Amino acid sequence: MPKKKKKLKILFTGGGTAGHIFPIIAVCREIRKLGLDPEFFYLGPKDQFASILLSQEGIKVKTILAGKIRRYLTWQSVLQNIVGVLFKMPLGLFQSFFFIFFLAPDLIFSKGGYGSVASCLNGWLLQTSIFLHESDVTPGLANRFLARFSSQIFVSFPISQTEYFSAEKMVSIGNPIRKELLSGSKTEAKKLFGLSSQKPIILILGGSQGAQKINDAILAILPEILAEFELIHQTGDKNVKQVKAEAKVVISQELGKYYHAFGFLNEIELREALAVADLVVSRAGSGTIFEVAASHKPSILIPLSTSAQNHQVKNAYAYAKKGAALVIEEANLSPHFFLEKVRYLFSHSEELGKMSKGAEQFSKPDSAKTLAEYILNYLVK
Repeated sequence: MPKKKKKLKILFTGGGTAGHIFPIIAVCREIRKLGLDPEFFYLGPKDQFASILLSQEGIKVKTILAGKIRRYLTWQSVLQNIVGVLFKMPLGLFQSFFFIFFLAPDLIFSKGGYGSVASCLNGWLLQTSIFLHESDVTPGLANRFLARFSSQIFVSFPISQTEYFSAEKMVSIGNPIRKELLSGSKTEAKKLFGLSSQKPIILILGGSQGAQKINDAILAILPEILAEFELIHQTGDKNVKQVKAEAKVVISQELGKYYHAFGFLNEIELREALAVADLVVSRAGSGTIFEVAASHKPSILIPLSTSAQNHQVKNAYAYAKKGAALVIEEANLSPHFFLEKVRYLFSHSEELGKMSKGAEQFSKPDSAKTLAEYILNYLVK
């Protein structure tokens, strides 16, 4: 009787934010489309949001302790760093070593972040090849450390713009996005969101956690902006009740039909919102930038000023070099300045057209497929 062929195993790891999880999902889907059906595992810090999304994709999730180094100085951060370095990191290393030892994965794919350090170190120690993907222009502390243990480093932005890594080790492929986001329909979007279709539509994305400063700026000019535009506003789950309550106070019932606030847009909602939007206003996380670019939408980027290594500001300007977006830094985000920028763009349709073209030129919609092919070639060689 012939021996049953051993099933391939791929272990994913990362920090647990949506910016790490969605690219992993995109890559898994593309691997399956290529005809390879390995077992998928994920090892990282406890995160209910990530666990639900990954489990829905048939990825087996195992959590470990992970110590995050906070580089701002308060008594709380100092205490958290002590606990992280002296207790969580050693325990996480111990947990991940035994998990990887008994799992014996054929490949570790890391999206970086503090949650990936233990898995990559133990993978290297156990002689497992590590593929590292960096989303941002400026790598985070974890990826800069882990680069030396990685067989290959895949980067989202052009090699000439990506900092710190050795050019010989880098392959520029873009940031993997879920191709399903590109199949939206304006007709379906109008039904889903109850859009009036009487005004240009602006999609406002604050990232998976929302963006308080963007929310505040929008609320400050809500009656004025709704007089000219219709908004789909992702506020962040923790902010949505407050934003809806404040909106109800400042706008009339007539204007209310042009305002659609959501805590978080799931994949179907985001797909339809991207299809119908005439302009996207967003933070400058790499995942969102590449999703917006693949949708060929003009955008205004408002990078998070407190992001590590200032990576969102650098991402935003790297993208804006293609003429695909306007950048408004948080220090300049006054409500009426923002409104005037929006009005200017819609009164100069040729500018919106140029931005859309720049987004298309920058986009790499097949990045997840490209990465899946690299993984497939490695595993079957």
